[in-house]
Amino acid sequence: MATFTDRRLRADAARNAERIVAAARKVYADVGPDASPDAIARSAGVGERTLYRRFPTKADLLRAALESVAEDLTPAIEKAREDNDPVRAIAGLLEAAISLAAREHNILAAARRLGPLTNDFPAPLYETLHDLTRRAQRGGLINADIVAEDLPRIIAMLHSVLPTMDPASDGWRRYVTFILNAMST
Repeated sequence: MATFTDRRLRADAARNAERIVAAARKVYADVGPDASPDAIARSAGVGERTLYRRFPTKADLLRAALESVAEDLTPAIEKAREDNDPVRAIAGLLEAAISLAAREHNILAAARRLGPLTNDFPAPLYETLHDLTRRAQRGGLINADIVAEDLPRIIAMLHSVLPTMDPASDGWRRYVTFILNAMST
C-alpha cells in the first residue's frame, strides 16, 4: 500500500517533470536548438540528476517537449471539429500548426538534429484533418484526388520553409494560401 510520503513523492516527481518540460520549451525558445540540459534544469529549478532521472537522454526530453507542443493544438482542433465549413476548418488547422511551428522553431530544429523522435503525427490532428478532408470532398469543395495522408505532408512541407524566413514574420501564411487555393475545386 502506498504511504502518504510515497504519494507526495510521486506528486513532486510529476510536478518536477512538468516544470522540466515547460523549462525546456522556454530555454529552447530563448537559447536556440543548442540549449543544454544544465540550462534547462536551472530554469526548472531542479538539479541535473532530477532531470536525468526523469529524462535519461536528450531525445527523451525533446520527445516530452514535443508532446507538450502538440497539446497546444488542442483548441484549434476542437474549433475545427465544430466548424460547419470544412475548408475554413482545414485552413485554421494548417495555420495553427504552422504558427505553432514558427513559435517553437528552435525546439523543432533540435528535434530534427536528433533524427526521428516519433513516427506519430498527433492523432487528434490527423483524425480531424481526415474527417475534414472527407467532408470537404463530399461538399465538392476540394479536389477529389486529395487524401487525408496528404495533409500531414503538406504541414511538413509548409514547416520546411520556416528556416528560410524570419521566425517572427508570418510570411508562411502566403504558402498556406497557395496550398489552399491548389486544393480547392
